Amino acid sequence: MAEAGLDALLVTKVVNVRYLTGFTGSVGALLVTASGALLVVDDRYAEQAAAEASDVDLLVTRGDGWLGERVPPGRLGVESHDLAWDRVRAVDARVGATVVPAPLHVEVLRQSKGPEELALIRRACAVTDQAFADLCGWLAPGLSERQVARRLHHALTGLGAHDRAFEAIVASGPNSARPHHRATDRTLVTGDVVKLDFGALVEGYHADMTRMVALGDPGPRLRSVFDLVRAAQEAGVAAVVDGVGAAAVDAACREPITAAGYGDHFPHGTGHGLGLEIHEAPILRGEADATLRSRMVVTVEPGVYLPGLGGVRIEDTVAVTGDGADVLTRTPKDLVCL
Repeated sequence: MAEAGLDALLVTKVVNVRYLTGFTGSVGALLVTASGALLVVDDRYAEQAAAEASDVDLLVTRGDGWLGERVPPGRLGVESHDLAWDRVRAVDARVGATVVPAPLHVEVLRQSKGPEELALIRRACAVTDQAFADLCGWLAPGLSERQVARRLHHALTGLGAHDRAFEAIVASGPNSARPHHRATDRTLVTGDVVKLDFGALVEGYHADMTRMVALGDPGPRLRSVFDLVRAAQEAGVAAVVDGVGAAAVDAACREPITAAGYGDHFPHGTGHGLGLEIHEAPILRGEADATLRSRMVVTVEPGVYLPGLGGVRIEDTVAVTGDGADVLTRTPKDLVCL
């Protein structure tokens, strides 16, 4: 805040409020000044906030009337990447300070995970690994994509996750050529490849993994594409180390795919940060200017997608260290043939 010339910062993005205070409610704001922090919630969350954020001053009220009394003079930063324009105008009308945009200040802090955060992400990955291992015992032709997605969700929570990290991508046969396919009533059949992109949520922290399953023989071309994507993904993981550019990790994945003639079939970035959100900074793509640092957690997930035939993506969640990537996803990368 001092570097940005801010006398106060109004944090309104609920995941940032949680990160700074421990309060997990769905509505609340945090005012940070040089003298301390004030958590503001309405009376629905009074007891919860007092328990979860006991070391932060608490104000229980409704509306924005408190702003005029609590915001000091000077420059008030607001989370302009999160706050609607009408709300910014309402804040401006109530305070004597100069309201200025202050985007992503907390997100920059969140990129570096502490030991407790890393432990929770590791737990989420372990649950995800186990759910996939269990899936290999029941996945079969005749199930629909939606049925598989529902069973995965139940498996994750049954293994100790608090929820799924996101809506699982279950993409079978030609649907696997869609990078972000949403599960349908299509029935899995013998010969399908099935792309499974899913993760567990443990105490607010996310896991993200993609693995491929073949129901019988997928054919020589998809097997060849699988081998290519696996090699590219392993090259990307090998490139992850403290101090490397995010663009360099993307290049490590993209170069072998391009050299094999499939560059136009790898349409997305190589990965993203994750933690309290499933998609966080840094983003790993060709135009990225971010540098990976120790204790960041990112995904590495190249893919090749061939419309009408199918697609392959392999994804791990990895923690950045000075010695390279600590791969938190333990599931082998083999093409599982059932």
